[in-house]
Amino acid sequence: MVNKENLKLFKRAALSALGVLVYIFLLSLFMNNGSKMFGEEDNKMLAPILFLLLFIFSALVTGFLILGKPIMLYLDNDKKPAVKLLFYTGVCLFILLIITGTTLFLIK
Repeated sequence: MVNKENLKLFKRAALSALGVLVYIFLLSLFMNNGSKMFGEEDNKMLAPILFLLLFIFSALVTGFLILGKPIMLYLDNDKKPAVKLLFYTGVCLFILLIITGTTLFLIK
């Protein structure tokens, strides 16, 4: 029988992984439609700055989604659930990677 605590941690991990997937999807929509929103003008100075700021912001968002709750649990001395949650999140992200990759392969 599945432990209720493990099931709760897995649901939390799945939600975090789905949050990362949704964020990546929205970010890719933004990047694919950037020329429509901002025009075709080639700005050699601002484009790298915007890219690097977006890169840092993405690290912040995904880091919060993946590491936020496990770090809070770890600091509250719930070390075993913290490690399990981080592991389950990695497993969920890997499953989403396989599903997304397979879907893209089949669509192509």
